[in-house]
Amino acid sequence: MIPNILFIMTDNQPADLLGCYGNEEIHTPHLDGLAAQGMRFDNAFCVNGMCSPCRASVLTGLMPSQHGIHTWLDDRLMDSWPPKWNAIAEFTALPELLRQNGYRTALIGKYHIGAPFTPQNGFEHWVTFPDGHTRSFWGNEIIENGRTHTYPGHSVDCFTEKAVEYIQNYNEDAPFFLFLAYNAPYGHWPAIQGPARNRFYSLYEDCPMRTVPREGLCREAIIRYDLKKDMSGGGIDYSAELTTPNDLPSLRNYYSQMSLVDDGVGRVLAALQQAGLAEETLVIFTADHGFSLGHNGFWGHGQATWPSNTHRAAFSVPLLMRQPGTIAPLQTSDLMVSQIDLFATILEAAGIEETATLPTPSRSLMPLLAGRPFTWKDAVFMEQEETRAIRTPRWLYMERFKGSPNNPFSDELYDLQNDPEERVNLLGEEGVADTAVTLRQRLHDFFDQYSAPHYDLWRGGAAKANSDKPWLWRDAWGEEWTAVY
Repeated sequence: MIPNILFIMTDNQPADLLGCYGNEEIHTPHLDGLAAQGMRFDNAFCVNGMCSPCRASVLTGLMPSQHGIHTWLDDRLMDSWPPKWNAIAEFTALPELLRQNGYRTALIGKYHIGAPFTPQNGFEHWVTFPDGHTRSFWGNEIIENGRTHTYPGHSVDCFTEKAVEYIQNYNEDAPFFLFLAYNAPYGHWPAIQGPARNRFYSLYEDCPMRTVPREGLCREAIIRYDLKKDMSGGGIDYSAELTTPNDLPSLRNYYSQMSLVDDGVGRVLAALQQAGLAEETLVIFTADHGFSLGHNGFWGHGQATWPSNTHRAAFSVPLLMRQPGTIAPLQTSDLMVSQIDLFATILEAAGIEETATLPTPSRSLMPLLAGRPFTWKDAVFMEQEETRAIRTPRWLYMERFKGSPNNPFSDELYDLQNDPEERVNLLGEEGVADTAVTLRQRLHDFFDQYSAPHYDLWRGGAAKANSDKPWLWRDAWGEEWTAVY
């Protein structure tokens, strides 16, 4: 049977912000239950530490250096975007492939890959909001199939209600693909500044928040903050990156937003059950990217340091999958899995043989999920503009761009077996030179295969709409370097 697909994605959530990943302070009973009903992946990683590139990679099966989105698409520049601009229009996106093969397709939640006012990328049903950057969870403008209105409550409740409504109104003449993209827990001011107004904040009012590390800021985070403050176009308060790890009300706010998402997931799963669809629906829960809560001395994204980093806290994402009759309950996997693998996984689950527009590194997880024999290269690859990385079960190697005369960078190597918190950079130490050479070559081989020259920043290519650090690429490639549409 071809399954319905419920694909749930959160915004800025590390894997360990769930009880099923060992967090003893977070309240996420519905997601913990979902994990017990299927498979939990303990080593799932994003391809980039920012929203837009990751969402584009999941929907196209392509790396940022193939699709051209290298950082978040800056909402403040929306007036300069081409009309109805779609940042991945040149590629055949996952919902387009599904729709071409008989699926009904719906986006409910955050889009952040182009202009949000009309349906894009093969989605028929379209409920979103104008911005990718959440300034407040309350009273947001909602765009619903061509109609704009204001939802007075919390946006998570809005998207939950719309998803429940979609399931209740489902016509069984075709399977559905519902992409439910919550804009929480988020983790940035002003959205999480101070005590939360939502109904779950009371769970955390007296929580000591011991699951958030209280360590000093790293030098790279302070340098990055100074750069952002000096070069920002305004409109965003970056000071949270320095203060939030020790701001208990904001930390409790962040946790409460995750509990609200968990409540929403519970309501959506209940709607599936009540509609008699639970047994024939593949449910996937993940996040667009990870989010450091102070680990390694920084708060937030991989690009919250200068140079950017690919530490586990910022790149590890939750990944839970359930499909009764196909995925046995109470399973865990420690394979190195990339979020980009969801592209091939969903296509195989849907019985679709078509693949990405360009060569794709996406690998289907269906053999593992169904208990069939399979082979797997146990490594994942990631990029954050000037930083590229390979992560294996034993090693994390970060390579930095070397073509900017005024921005000399160093590489990093971590032994994950003996240094799981990624504290000690071993490059230059005795006995690791051969390992570094091997990992560097694997990294080069990967990006030789999975990059497009016109979007490969390391080879003079451009970023779509904006780069997080255009001065770096102008220093490397000349003042004429610019972003493209």
